[in-house]
Amino acid sequence: MATQTTPEYSESSIRVLKGLEPVKQRPGMYTRTDNPLHVIQEVLDNAADEALAGHGKKIKVTLYADGSVGIEDDGRGIPFGMHPEENAPVIELVFTRLHAGGKFDKGKGGAYSFSGGLHGVGVSVTNALATRLEATSYRDGSVARLVFAGGDVVEPLLTRKAESGDRKSGTSVRVWPDGKYFESVALPMAELTHLLRSKAVLMPGVTVTLAVEKTKDVQTWTYKGGLRDYLAQTLNGELVIPMFEGEGFADGGHETFAEGEGAQWCVAFTEDGAPLRESYVNLIPTTVGGTHESGLRDGLFTAVKSFIELHSLLPKGVKLLPEDVFARASFVLSAKVLDPQFQGQIKERLNSRDAVRLVSSFVRPALELWLNQHVDYGKKLAELAIKAAQHRQKAGQKVEKRKGSGVAVLPGKLTDCESKDLAQNEVFLVEGDSAGGSAKMGRNKESQAILPLRGKVLNTWEVERDRLFANTEIHDISVAIGVDPHGPNDTPDLSGLRYGKICILSDADVDGSHIQVLLLTLFFRHFPKLIASGNVYVARPPLFRVDAPARGKKPASKAYALDEGELTAILDKLRKEGVREGAWSISRFKGLGEMNAEQLWDTTLNPDTRRLLPVQLGSVNFAQTENLITKLMGKGEAASRRELMELHGDAVEIDI
Repeated sequence: MATQTTPEYSESSIRVLKGLEPVKQRPGMYTRTDNPLHVIQEVLDNAADEALAGHGKKIKVTLYADGSVGIEDDGRGIPFGMHPEENAPVIELVFTRLHAGGKFDKGKGGAYSFSGGLHGVGVSVTNALATRLEATSYRDGSVARLVFAGGDVVEPLLTRKAESGDRKSGTSVRVWPDGKYFESVALPMAELTHLLRSKAVLMPGVTVTLAVEKTKDVQTWTYKGGLRDYLAQTLNGELVIPMFEGEGFADGGHETFAEGEGAQWCVAFTEDGAPLRESYVNLIPTTVGGTHESGLRDGLFTAVKSFIELHSLLPKGVKLLPEDVFARASFVLSAKVLDPQFQGQIKERLNSRDAVRLVSSFVRPALELWLNQHVDYGKKLAELAIKAAQHRQKAGQKVEKRKGSGVAVLPGKLTDCESKDLAQNEVFLVEGDSAGGSAKMGRNKESQAILPLRGKVLNTWEVERDRLFANTEIHDISVAIGVDPHGPNDTPDLSGLRYGKICILSDADVDGSHIQVLLLTLFFRHFPKLIASGNVYVARPPLFRVDAPARGKKPASKAYALDEGELTAILDKLRKEGVREGAWSISRFKGLGEMNAEQLWDTTLNPDTRRLLPVQLGSVNFAQTENLITKLMGKGEAASRRELMELHGDAVEIDI
């Protein structure tokens, strides 16, 4: 029998990847692999860094018909002399060595004070993932050119004297991305044009051009008005206040930040529309935001909060949070950071901790001053933030159905029926636990369910729908019947309805009537479709029981009366039948709990003998009913209730 050998693990097992091999082995660590836009952006960022440093006014991107992309600038040109330590031309090192670049030495004396590139990885990744790359540098009256394939030099550096047709200075790179490293080699045009336009916005006076060889299309962007123009052109929604724009940069004597560090911003607040938010660090788009955006957020919040406090605008019980001020903010933010720390090589997020303080320290005082110079605008902005805070707090109070295993759990006190036939099934909402006990014993287990309710149900006439489930009784009613609360104009899902009849069963006294009204209020306000579809009923238990003796051939009997009127009618009938006055006995039920299971079945649960009243609007329309219930149940309607009592008080029989 053959034995399986495990591979040997020794010193020779360790492999050292040299040159650009790490990039080819794991391209996803260095760039986006869905398309080559990011590797093109690495070259573009170098051109933008030249302009940012004040050494160029033009950047041109050309999409050639053969799938290659050209990027040209009129900056200083990449140096092509021999490196003093590496014994190789500098231009070759830039394209073939990871962590070789001119942006490590920041501050005075460095070639770049502010730059997007800082790892020295950028264009070497572009080169590694290209089938071919041609680099040309115009500098010091000479032109140097070299060509790479798969990251390796295939045409060594060739230098010649500049001719009359050549540019004075600058760099030209043409790259053919290698399709095997990308899901698609097609560049996303919308993203590319947005990127190029943003470079022009962030560098007023610099012209950015995109030329497409196939279609002969040429687009050019030059912005004089900077961030404000750009935001105004791309903004959605109506402005609440005029745009707030500004900038702040540290001077040479700043105690915390280096000279030139700071930010430019333009912020717009709108009532509606999706907010537009773009941020950049040293011209690099930070699509996932980062600490500079946190600084803008902090500065805006602190300034608006201090304005609100100064003018005593915050209503009682409202707590303002940064998100309330920021919720309706659209912005373009361009930060300059001397030594930016990004999350990952593709630089989608800024991680530099100091950037929060940097941006906030310039934004906050500028906005505070602006708000106090324009108090009316300040109050409008405060109103917008307070409205957002109130909406957030309200949403935070929303109470959901309690759930387990993804399904709403039926309340423990519900005694359910066995049948699943909606037409047959009934649920009785019973006042009190003792009555619930009698009802459970007396019911038809096949089709009748019992849900006992403890105490008086909440008056829900003025309760927000999102707060209903904070009340246990109402939560249990909603879960038991299988329908969520809704409004008269909603289209609720009634497919989960578990019972064809929902019956309110309370005592026949004043307290029972009150509970009945509270439940009817709940259904009318928060489950109106159940009333409209004829699912809600009121059970009518008797108030009196009359026991009559045997008379002639008739045996002893018992009869039930709903009220005094029915009791009188029963007694009159007994007199006619010859029963002696006072020979009968009358019992008055103080509540359902006094009935035994048999009596409750006979009078209230048995479909053949019970009296069940369907709840309908009848000839009264919805608005009239709503108006009447508002008078009866509204908290601020004492005067209206008094008027109703004065008008109809004589019709009420007092139950003492």
